Amino acid sequence: MNKKKSNKWLLVGLTSFLCLVLAFIVPLPYYIEVPGGSEDIREVLKVDGKEDTAAGSYHFVTVGIQHATFAHLVYAWLTPFTDIHTAEEVTGGSSDSEFLRINQFYMETSQNMATYQGLKMAGKEIEMKYLGVYVLQVAKDSTFKGILNIADTVTGVNDKTFQSSKELIDYVGSQKIGDKVKVTYEEDGQVKSAEGKIIKLENGKNGIGISLIDRTEATSATPIAFSTEGIGGPSAGLMFSLAIYTQLADPDLRDGRIIAGTGTIDKDGKVGDIGGIDKKVVAAAQKGASVFFAPDNPVSEEAKKADPHAKNNYEVAKEAVKTIKTDMKIVPVKTLKDAIDYLKKTE
Repeated sequence: MNKKKSNKWLLVGLTSFLCLVLAFIVPLPYYIEVPGGSEDIREVLKVDGKEDTAAGSYHFVTVGIQHATFAHLVYAWLTPFTDIHTAEEVTGGSSDSEFLRINQFYMETSQNMATYQGLKMAGKEIEMKYLGVYVLQVAKDSTFKGILNIADTVTGVNDKTFQSSKELIDYVGSQKIGDKVKVTYEEDGQVKSAEGKIIKLENGKNGIGISLIDRTEATSATPIAFSTEGIGGPSAGLMFSLAIYTQLADPDLRDGRIIAGTGTIDKDGKVGDIGGIDKKVVAAAQKGASVFFAPDNPVSEEAKKADPHAKNNYEVAKEAVKTIKTDMKIVPVKTLKDAIDYLKKTE
């Protein structure tokens, strides 16, 4: 082989190697979603300062989300239960750090609602305090852009306080376009205020242009302690509620079973839909769960318009079980009581 050909193949080899390296390290504007973990709730929750030593276990399940490289995308195309999403679909335009903080707030809210529901179902005294609304996003055309930030808590508008986010939204929505409003908020522990104007929102309503979630605090004489550092999102609400109720009111409810599930929980005990349930089914089956609770709510009209064949969480979970050929029982639930009643009936 002459020198020119030798150099040519060396260049080809080096280029190929460089492309391969870049395929593994250069982030693209996509994320991949994969089956995550199925973890014993006793690892992150302590009720009334006591250990839960009853047979069996409750598991909360997660999905794994990774900022994708080209290599990740190839893996996703070739692997079942692995989905590709755009950055906009996953983060809503937030940065990675902002997205992490948003999910931490969702987890905090989930814990408060689970504490309230678990103690209430167990017949314990519990109070839910409304502290304001967390700022999750500020619209580009909001006059509060650059003033309000993710993690701030809005506590009042025009010196008025509210008992729910609905009251706040209704009040702001009743103002006219261009009206001046004063917003009182907490930022890093400091109370501040700022003035802006009412704008027309994308949904056609009037507002100040922030996405929000209730900031609440459940208080009770029965201590409930969570240690969920590094875990985000609201989808463990149902299983947290169930674990709290069981330990306080019916310690033998698990009856030795490994029981997994997913779904948000609200103040009325309703179980809400979540994303990635097929991947959560896979994670739970890998940990040997015999029961999996899945939200069973009607598909929204918005989802039907986007996809006439859209399925709800329960239907997707049933399909996943068939695909992986497991005996795990998928149980549809609309409320926390549905889950408790099922476990009592099958003890």
